[in-house]
Amino acid sequence: MNDTSSIRSTIRIAIVEDHRDLRESWRQIIDDAPSFECLECFANAEDALREIPLYKPDVVLMDINLPGMSGIECTRLLRGIIPKLQVLILTVYEDTERIFEALEVGASGYLLKRTSPEQLLQAIIEVRDGGSPMTSEVARKVVQSFRKPARSSAAEEAKLTPREEEILKLLAQGYVTKEISDKLGISYFTSQTHLKNIYEKLHVRSRTEAVLKYLA
Repeated sequence: MNDTSSIRSTIRIAIVEDHRDLRESWRQIIDDAPSFECLECFANAEDALREIPLYKPDVVLMDINLPGMSGIECTRLLRGIIPKLQVLILTVYEDTERIFEALEVGASGYLLKRTSPEQLLQAIIEVRDGGSPMTSEVARKVVQSFRKPARSSAAEEAKLTPREEEILKLLAQGYVTKEISDKLGISYFTSQTHLKNIYEKLHVRSRTEAVLKYLA
């Protein structure tokens, strides 16, 4: 179902989602995939905040609209307790305000709940590896929130190679790493290497920061 060539070890995942059917569907997708393990599921932020630090997952799948405390506030508090925790937001909301709220409190990626199982697993890999996956609809929302489409002087001064510029442009258009690999006819590993070089040259740590610097 997914490209497991980039998986170095089992990815341990926790789920925070109040809808039981969806929660169990995600659990099944994760547990059925090689090198993925669902540690536990939580129906609300309060239980997640109490238990997740004990489980120490690599990645948390987080809903925004939870009963009681919101997923955004839960993400902020969890990141305060576990700074290296990677949180991937999964929600039906695609309005710009919620997207930026989630990213500002430390979420590593933002996907819509209609994301396919293959895209979900690939996004989990990207988050574990330091990326910031976003579905194309969400990425377009981020892009449209800026008024200046030209590359910033910082990006120009980074002296990106033609291939790196091409990949950065695709990132800004909302493509994830696997889609970039397929579109350019290069391996997933090669795409990751280019992304690492881009991040280093732009002095950023994630896809989101790279796109923001490209569009600023």
